[in-house]
Amino acid sequence: MKTNDKTAPVSQQPDQNAISLDLMNRMKMHGMAEAFRESLAGTTAQAMTPDSFLSMLLSREWDYRAQAAVTRLTKNASFRYKAYLEEIDYTVSRGLDRNQMERLATLDFIRNGQNLFITGSAGTGKSFLACALGHEACKRGIRTLYANAAKLLGLLKVAKVKNCLEAELKKIERCQLLILDDLFLVQLDARERPILLDIIEDRHERKSIIITSQYPSSSWYDMVGDPTVADAILDRIVHSAHSIELTGESMRKLKAKKA
Repeated sequence: MKTNDKTAPVSQQPDQNAISLDLMNRMKMHGMAEAFRESLAGTTAQAMTPDSFLSMLLSREWDYRAQAAVTRLTKNASFRYKAYLEEIDYTVSRGLDRNQMERLATLDFIRNGQNLFITGSAGTGKSFLACALGHEACKRGIRTLYANAAKLLGLLKVAKVKNCLEAELKKIERCQLLILDDLFLVQLDARERPILLDIIEDRHERKSIIITSQYPSSSWYDMVGDPTVADAILDRIVHSAHSIELTGESMRKLKAKKA
């Protein structure tokens, strides 16, 4: 009968260090194992007290797990762009306030369950800013999900037909930050309205949404399409929301001209 790494007896290797490395790896303490392996190849361990050496091993394991968690959160977020706050271009005149971005970069708005609207014409950098904030959230251990709004609502409509909508909404609800990109490109249809309302109701005053849209928030009422649902949606997302309104020429066009 096979035994797995968690139940197999300790290896009877004559080398005590080899036994320690084997146990570290079997317990998935890979950061600690790597640090211990490095110490065996040098003289670091001999120069340290036992408690300092143990502290170093634990710190390396903590750093390894923290980085693995960031990598996992970033992968699961499914960002459209590899965008980072350090890469934001403030030299182009497009109505972007550096001070406001620095305040948003603290992510206090997420911790407070507030929303952020980023509006502006195509190419002004809405999605890039949203993804940059999303990447920063992942670095801080905040579970994030990026989605093109039209594609997400389309998938959820299919899920409703298959009677698995509730399960899909639960997956979205588990994320502390939801990025809905390019919302209201077209008016919502009768099946999309209640789904969007469900998403927003689940997150109201508890979890955050970043919405990017080519239309200003003052036009969203008409884009919802139904006055009653529009009232319910906007009442839950507009109050206490932060907003960035981008102006100017497309960043893609400007880059193409420079090239």
